[in-house]
Amino acid sequence: MSVVESAAADLAACRRLLRAGSKSFYIASLLLPTAIRDPACALYAFCRLADDAVDVDGGGLHAVARLRDRLDRIYAGTPLPIAADRALTRVVHSHAIPRTLLDALIEGFEWDSTARAYETLSDIHAYAARVAGTVGAMMALLMGVREPEAIARACDLGTAMQLTNIARDVGEDARNGRLYLPRAWLSEVGIDPDAWLAAPVFDARLHSVIERLLREADRLYAQVDSGIARLPAGCRPGIMAARLLYAEIGHELRRRGGDSVSQRAIVPAGRKLALLMQAYSREPDPKAGAAAPAIPETRFLIDAVAAAALPVPAESATGEPVLPWWRFRDRAVWVLDLFERLEREERQAQASRRHAAVSASLSHRPA
Repeated sequence: MSVVESAAADLAACRRLLRAGSKSFYIASLLLPTAIRDPACALYAFCRLADDAVDVDGGGLHAVARLRDRLDRIYAGTPLPIAADRALTRVVHSHAIPRTLLDALIEGFEWDSTARAYETLSDIHAYAARVAGTVGAMMALLMGVREPEAIARACDLGTAMQLTNIARDVGEDARNGRLYLPRAWLSEVGIDPDAWLAAPVFDARLHSVIERLLREADRLYAQVDSGIARLPAGCRPGIMAARLLYAEIGHELRRRGGDSVSQRAIVPAGRKLALLMQAYSREPDPKAGAAAPAIPETRFLIDAVAAAALPVPAESATGEPVLPWWRFRDRAVWVLDLFERLEREERQAQASRRHAAVSASLSHRPA
């Protein structure tokens, strides 16, 4: 197999992995130019495998140590015979992605595996910087953008999206023994964090804490436009779509009274379509957030990018022109339809697994 054929096979394997296990990113990647989509798939495939190794498969700290060894090999140019590792090796060298970013991502996974306590908003920012701000920064590098101001806004967007995730998943995280709301905020409203974690319930006090976190996410979403405006034209709609869709999760949570303990906020399909249309028609404001300081907890990521050597010039990150929004309309509708179909398939698969588990339990019950 030639080098080109091997690279194509590795990318195909990464796409299959994401198609099966990371449907949201798989769909979002379809909105990106091909020249960005392929390295992004390689990056996300590695992240997906890393997250599963530490969390889903219960690998814990042993898995973290193995991930760091895999990174050693990737940056040495001698990856393990894993498609995602080989694909990521090509990406980190061709796009000059500093290892600090991937080390920080793995550190975030390590924090998950050790049930780290988060006392303040700064602690939450530090966590979000690692598990999401790093991804925002790396995506900017894939798009050929390296200016400190742009990287700061990319980290803002990743952090805001993670804060939205935290607000949406309060109940689910608690049932898994995890708490990502600032403990100090809970104490301020009269909630004992450990007692609440043992018996999570939603009330007006918790609502105020969740709303406070959503306001912080909103603040960050409001200042990312200047970063999106710095991206290549063909990349802006896809990133704007991610920004609008994630912010809408917070709006939907508010419509449901802020209760993310007994339910999970899901944006209706019609609203998703309207936001996709808006993403392709909306011009980002280059002044929005341009003067905002970087989140202190993301400064080390920005500095790492600034200190990294520039990539060797290769093909343009994207040569796609800006197109009128209606040229993207059919594509967006198709993407949304695929997204909804994949969600239905996943729900059906979950129902089948539950039915099989119940049947197995009944079959082993003594007469």
